[in-house]
Amino acid sequence: MQLLCKISNAPSDVHCKVCGQGFSIYWAHTSGSEREAARNIIVDGLAQHHVGSNSTHVHPRIGFTVPNWSGAPAFTFAPLFGAAWGR
Repeated sequence: MQLLCKISNAPSDVHCKVCGQGFSIYWAHTSGSEREAARNIIVDGLAQHHVGSNSTHVHPRIGFTVPNWSGAPAFTFAPLFGAAWGR
């Protein structure tokens, strides 16, 4: 599974547990249980952005894929990501 995260100031899918920044998550072909498992991985990944930094502005300002995602790469969702990034 590939997931795209983008900073969001609107109602968000997940929030960084360190700074509270909200993120929209672009999902593709996932079940509710897969999304819940992925949320935990995303939140942990967002917290890792803060490791070694004193700044609260550590998250990429543009879309990024989830760090350290270990799910099966069964599909490639490049068209979805391109649309979400505004390409």
